[in-house]
Amino acid sequence: MHIRLIIVGDQGPIWVQTVFKSYVQRLPSQWDFKCRIIKGEKQTKNRNSKSIIDLEGKKILAEVKKTEEIIILDESGAEFTSLELSEKLNNWQLSGRNLCFIIGGPNGLSEACFKRANFCWSLSKLTLPHIFVRIIFIEQLYRIYTLNSGHPYHRN
Repeated sequence: MHIRLIIVGDQGPIWVQTVFKSYVQRLPSQWDFKCRIIKGEKQTKNRNSKSIIDLEGKKILAEVKKTEEIIILDESGAEFTSLELSEKLNNWQLSGRNLCFIIGGPNGLSEACFKRANFCWSLSKLTLPHIFVRIIFIEQLYRIYTLNSGHPYHRN
């Protein structure tokens, strides 16, 4: 199983890049984790939020592979404990499909992205800054790996 993350936005501050990279380096090599950052669209007088979301959605879907299981991160999605998420990832892994997680831009994700998604996951019902979402996401991915491999990182 390979795992990809598509993010709409930018690299973020250096501290975000450093934290993100430190967790990515801890992931197992067989996951072949990759992150693709898609530049977000600028809001102008002639472009409202809906048109920006649609443009970004087209960019996102152009990156998605037909064989991937798509999991979008959105506050409207299902919430899990880390243990429940670990079981969910195990099930996805057993399906034999590669995973592609998507974090939309500040305006959200297009309806087309929601329709293409196989699953919607919420990190929290809180509205979180996008730079925190990517850090929480990658930390939880690492936590899942440690749970499934018996590593002592996760403590009950």
